[in-house]
Amino acid sequence: MSELPIAPIKRLLKNAGASRISEDAAIKLADVLEEIGEDLARDATKLAKHAGRKTVKAEDIELASK
Repeated sequence: MSELPIAPIKRLLKNAGASRISEDAAIKLADVLEEIGEDLARDATKLAKHAGRKTVKAEDIELASK
């Protein structure tokens, strides 16, 4: 089960144009987003360590997302 709350995930889908959203769809999207987020966080952490920092900065996230 995902750590992300389902209500904001449903809002994301609504903002994307979905008129109706099943609970299963919201849960699945939360799982996928969490997986992507963990990979991104891992890469950003490596970038911060490579730069000699313990703190992950926005620039690390930006670089990791490319």
